[in-house]
Amino acid sequence: MRAQRFQDALFHQLTRFFAFLVLAILVAILASLFYGALPALKEFGAGFPFSADWNPVLDKFGGLISVYGTLSTSLIALLVAVPVSFGIALFLTELCPPALRAPLGVAVELLAAVPSIIYGMWGLFVFAPLFADYIQPLLSGTLGQLPFVGVLFQGPQNGIGILSAGLILAVMVIPFIASVMRDVFEVVPGILKESAYGLGATTWEVVWNVVLPYTRVGVIGGVMLGLGRALGETMAVTFVIGNAHRISPSLYEAGNSIASTLANEFAEASSDLHVASLIALGLILFFVTFVVLAISKILLMRLQRSEGEKT
Repeated sequence: MRAQRFQDALFHQLTRFFAFLVLAILVAILASLFYGALPALKEFGAGFPFSADWNPVLDKFGGLISVYGTLSTSLIALLVAVPVSFGIALFLTELCPPALRAPLGVAVELLAAVPSIIYGMWGLFVFAPLFADYIQPLLSGTLGQLPFVGVLFQGPQNGIGILSAGLILAVMVIPFIASVMRDVFEVVPGILKESAYGLGATTWEVVWNVVLPYTRVGVIGGVMLGLGRALGETMAVTFVIGNAHRISPSLYEAGNSIASTLANEFAEASSDLHVASLIALGLILFFVTFVVLAISKILLMRLQRSEGEKT
C-alpha cells in the first residue's frame, strides 16, 4: 500500500514537472526573443510592425512587408485548403467505397510527411512554370477584368509571387486539415446519420445538418491547426514567394514573409541592429501565432458552452 502511494506521488510530481517544464520553455523562448529584439524596439519603437522600410545599408527596418506577406499567403492557403479538405474528408467518410478508404486515407496522411523543402523545389521547378504558362493568363483574362478585384490578378506572369506561395502552402496544409476533419466526421454516431437518411435526407443534407453541427468544434480545430502550419512555414515559401521587400496590390508580384526573411537574411546580417530587427520579426510571428491560437481556443470554448446550454 505504501509502495503504491509512493508510485502515485512520484507519477504526480513527474507529470507536474513536465507540464511546468513546457511552460518554462515557452517563457524562455519569449524572453530570449524579446531580449534579442530590444535594440530594434528601442530604435524604431511601436511603429516597427507598421513600417515598410527595409534597408540594411542605412539600418532602417520595419516589419510591415513581412507581416503582410505572412498573412496574405496564409489567408490564400486557407481559402483553397479548407474546401478541398472538407471535400476529401466528406468523400472518405460518406462516399468512398470501403475498400478504398484506408489506402486513400493513408495517402492523404503521407502528404504531411513530405519535407517542406521538397514542396518548395516542386513549386519552383514544376508548379511555377505551369502556373505562369497556363493559370496566370487564364486568371488575368477572367478575374483580372473584373472591377476592384481585377488588380489582384494583374502583373508579371512568371509563376513566382504571393499567390504561388499561398497555393503551395494550401497543398501543404491540406493533409493536416483533411485528416482532422476525417477523424472528427468518423466519430459522429451512426444512428444520427441513419435516422436522417431514413427521413429522406440526401447526403449533403446529412452532412450539413447532422455531421457539421455535431463536429464543428473539431473542424474549427483542424482549420486552426492548418493556419498555424501555414503561418510558420519557411522553406517552401522562400522558394516561390520571390523574396522582394515590397507591397503590391497584385498577387502576382514577388513579396516576403517573416519566415522567408529570416531564412534569407539571418546568416548575412551585417549589423547588430539588422540582427535585432530580424529577431523582432520572429517575435511578431510568435505573437501572431499566439493570437490566432488564442482566438481559436476562445471560439472553441464558446461553442462548447453554447452546446452545453442547449443540452
